[in-house]
Amino acid sequence: MTRRKRIPEGNARREKIRELLQLVNVGSMDDIQELFKDTIAEFMENGLEAELDDQLGYNKNKDTDNSWNGHSSKTLRTSFGDIEISVPRDRKSEFDPKVLRKNQTGISRGVEDIFIACTDN
Repeated sequence: MTRRKRIPEGNARREKIRELLQLVNVGSMDDIQELFKDTIAEFMENGLEAELDDQLGYNKNKDTDNSWNGHSSKTLRTSFGDIEISVPRDRKSEFDPKVLRKNQTGISRGVEDIFIACTDN
């Protein structure tokens, strides 16, 4: 059986993944699961922050009378276990995220589907 060829970018990405796994001392499936939970949290938080920046017009230099107002904590239920994330807030409480709805407490569909849905707008 021959090994499939990878493009240089794929090889570089896999090497970075190997480096990360060594850095965080992954030695078991539980360690991998915790790393995956941390990764999901990071993706969700970054997505929410980018969405709020976009809504407030920070990336488009729009004038707004609304602004960031810290973060609140939220627990997400996933198939990997509970994940704590920080959700950004705005002063006027007008932020209506698409990445993770206000009353949503779990991820019931694939993480890829969530991000694909957010980029459709």
